[in-house]
Amino acid sequence: MRLLILLAVVFFLHLTAFAQQIQVVENESQTPIMGVAVFNESKSKSGITDFDGNVDITAFSDSEIIVFQHISHQSLSLKKSEIVSEKNIVHLQLSASNLDEVVLSVAKFGQNKRDIPQQVASVTSEDVLFNNPQTAADLLESTGKVYIQKSQMGGGSPNIRGFSTNRLLITVDGVRFNTAIFRSGNVQNVISIDPFSIERTEVILGPGSVVYGSDAVGGVMNFYTKKPKFSLVEGSSFSGNAVARYASASEEKTGHFDFNIGTKEWAFLTSVSYTDFGDLRMGKNGPDDYLRNEYVETINGEDVQVENDNPLIQVATGYHQINAMQKVRYMPSEKWDFNLGLFYSTTGDYPRYDRLIRKRGDNLRSAEWYYGPQEWLAGNLQAVNKAYNEGIYDESLITISYQRFKEGRNDRDFGETTLFETDEKVTGYSGAWDFEKDLNFGKLHYGVEYVYNKVNSEGKKTDITTGASEEDASRYPDGSTWQSLAAYSSLLYKLAENLSLQGGLRYNHILVDATFDNRFYDFPFSEANINTGALTGSLGLSWNPNKVLGWRMNFGTAFRAPNIDDVGKIFDSEPGSVVVPNPDLKPEYATTGEVGATLNFDNVLKFDAAVYVTHLKDALVRRDFEIEGETVIDYQGEPSNVQAIQNAARAEVYGFEVGMEVNFTKQLKLTSQYNITDGFEEDDNGDRNPVRSAAPQFGNSHLIFKAKKLKLDAFVEYNGQFDFEDLAPSQQSNDYLYAADENGNPYSPNWHTLNLAAQYNITAALQINATLENISDQRYRPYSSGIAAPGRNLIVAANYTF
Repeated sequence: MRLLILLAVVFFLHLTAFAQQIQVVENESQTPIMGVAVFNESKSKSGITDFDGNVDITAFSDSEIIVFQHISHQSLSLKKSEIVSEKNIVHLQLSASNLDEVVLSVAKFGQNKRDIPQQVASVTSEDVLFNNPQTAADLLESTGKVYIQKSQMGGGSPNIRGFSTNRLLITVDGVRFNTAIFRSGNVQNVISIDPFSIERTEVILGPGSVVYGSDAVGGVMNFYTKKPKFSLVEGSSFSGNAVARYASASEEKTGHFDFNIGTKEWAFLTSVSYTDFGDLRMGKNGPDDYLRNEYVETINGEDVQVENDNPLIQVATGYHQINAMQKVRYMPSEKWDFNLGLFYSTTGDYPRYDRLIRKRGDNLRSAEWYYGPQEWLAGNLQAVNKAYNEGIYDESLITISYQRFKEGRNDRDFGETTLFETDEKVTGYSGAWDFEKDLNFGKLHYGVEYVYNKVNSEGKKTDITTGASEEDASRYPDGSTWQSLAAYSSLLYKLAENLSLQGGLRYNHILVDATFDNRFYDFPFSEANINTGALTGSLGLSWNPNKVLGWRMNFGTAFRAPNIDDVGKIFDSEPGSVVVPNPDLKPEYATTGEVGATLNFDNVLKFDAAVYVTHLKDALVRRDFEIEGETVIDYQGEPSNVQAIQNAARAEVYGFEVGMEVNFTKQLKLTSQYNITDGFEEDDNGDRNPVRSAAPQFGNSHLIFKAKKLKLDAFVEYNGQFDFEDLAPSQQSNDYLYAADENGNPYSPNWHTLNLAAQYNITAALQINATLENISDQRYRPYSSGIAAPGRNLIVAANYTF
């Protein structure tokens, strides 16, 4: 018996000896907390948690009290023995104030939010599990500051402060996601990013060209994927999650699992998600203009217009999607941290619903219109090196990446036997080296970046009755390239404890080379070569004179260089119009000014407001064009008006946004967000028209109750109205997207939805979520969208952690 006791004591001491590394996590979300200060009462011993919340406490004695302190969490004091008894996990409570939140996106390294002059909205993995976004686009929409347009179920085109598509930049783990064929029309590429793989999303509202280069005019969306976790005990550890979800409006069925294997120096994370969507059901109460009264079927080789038995069902909207991610992490020492990320996403064929509801006379115009599988294959390798006080940097980040994007378009007119198909592949390579240096008065960030894109594009047409195919005009010039070379520097200068100045400069050089195939169209040019540079800068001030008031002022410039889509595409922009190449383009240049303020009354009542204005010079817009005097050409057998992307005189976008938070108690709070955007485009003649990408007024309000195991959220989403005169000319001609007003003109009605979400932790491992969306079953279509939103929609999900 004594021998057994002795062996047990030895075994316990053995475990304790190897349990000196601990992890600090947030109490509710269980996510690691970086930058937690760890010290004893005399401060003679100290440490700080790394990106995964890990810190070594070997130097502390078992009876010693250890203090854990973090700017956005409540401080905590524990004995070392208490920490060991809790399996080396320390839980911190989130502070009621989020002013000191640490953000990564503005400088690619962690910064206190209160020191940053730009506004940043964030979404965590906890928010993903609670809000149940079907795609990454829906995840962005949940911030209340990003407007989402959809042309089909497999869609989601973000809009930030009146800018959209290729005037916004997307990154994944700091790697540029935009390609050389991101278009000025709505883009759905963001759906390739799996919400379940995301640890944190940060959205920079306003220009971000200093750090991110071309396209970051209206904002930057940064997706940070989950990192593998090391083992905190001797040997290896295993953990994971499994999620199952169902949504009634689209009959969505989603399954997800991820698992992590960790050792002392190596860690591996695998994540896989599969989603199957059926045809989407719209609401019962709203404009009849949105009903799907008929659709096309091909019966015995003949196109037939069929009456829809249930006009609320948007026939030809369903599709399926697979997302997979593999991460490998190796940390041989405290100075080096290597991360390898591999990503793969693919969809089935998915219909472009807005094209399938267009009419020509009494018949639907298209018999088929669908995107081929949208595929994204990517790999990136990142190496973090810490060299404190040893040279010109304290921390450096080296990133090299490879990406391959594939997409296809397939369309056939009603009653025609020719199916037109274009297939695109973009191969991208990039390399970046970023640095951070702590100075006595602040922090210096600088770096270099190179991006290379090659576009391969093919076109063909197929007779569906015989199966015979022949080559046809491609959408883009095959073999064209887009390159970007850049260097930047940014300085955060602490003028005082409550006053920070941040400024930066970036020089970016862009090279575009494209050769046109004139076998199908007789263009008066054979190639497009763009060799241009842009210098952008930013200067901002963040001032917090007291605990109540905070000010931020920011001035910045941004640019967007023409890409392959701008200079070289051929496609039907709208019925009876065709867009053709224009090699005579130059970059558009934006200047933005912003003033914001925060009010915080003892963390009980908080306000955040901002006003901004952006001037866009030489704006790239689609307008009527001519080729050697010709304004109409034949495109796919139809006479079509000629259009092209051109540099307009100027554009201006301005707006106001305000947020509010009321903490009635620790368990009950109210949040609200409202956004107003407006703007105009002006041509060389001084004529002004509304900006197409300026969204209507929109926002949301949430009443949230939190108990230990239960979370409830009663919320409303609301959207303002655009009358006919508020629509841009390109939208006025797209009457099939909108409801008709009393004069028969298209307009976008206002709408609101009532919603209720709940989350309950049955056990520490099992969590149940349920959301009832659009309780009053409203029938509405968000501005510029081609598909009506879901009607009453019950979403149920279960998440099991092991």
